[in-house]
Amino acid sequence: MLELAEWDSFYLIVGSAAGALIGLQFVVMTLLVAKPKPPAEEAGAAFATPTIIHFSTAFVISALVRAPWKSLVPVAVICGIIGVIGVVYTTVVTRRMRIQNAYKPVFEDWLFHALLPFIAYALLALSTFTASSYTRPALFAVGASTLLLLLIGIHNSWDAVTYNVFVNTGKDEDSDESKQT
Repeated sequence: MLELAEWDSFYLIVGSAAGALIGLQFVVMTLLVAKPKPPAEEAGAAFATPTIIHFSTAFVISALVRAPWKSLVPVAVICGIIGVIGVVYTTVVTRRMRIQNAYKPVFEDWLFHALLPFIAYALLALSTFTASSYTRPALFAVGASTLLLLLIGIHNSWDAVTYNVFVNTGKDEDSDESKQT
């Protein structure tokens, strides 16, 4: 399809970045687990897992759009389904953020873990309805939502790493020093 062919390089870049960042996120989490911390499963479900979901969604959409489709309809429908599932998932994540007690979310957390993902997935879902009438704007909406999910994932990964390195590591070092003296 000519419409999707023009997006080939964009999705090649976004998909490759998402795939690489998924792997890097797993490496970082593995390294962080090496230093035991108090259990915070609720916080992981609210903050860590969604990051992998956003990267994976960007990766799947990139692969989906690069497939040799005969028509735009199946791509639009699948993107719409992914968008609806993402909206529901973001609602679940928002609820998890509210009920977890390991960390008190600040404005930036609500923005990058609740509001922006909701916008990205809603834009993806809504693009389905405009794909046949307004193909070019719909493709830009899918591209924008995919790129937004990638950028949200990058932000949230960095946020998680810096929190664990500077906040959790600092607390652990203080307690280790006090035990030695």
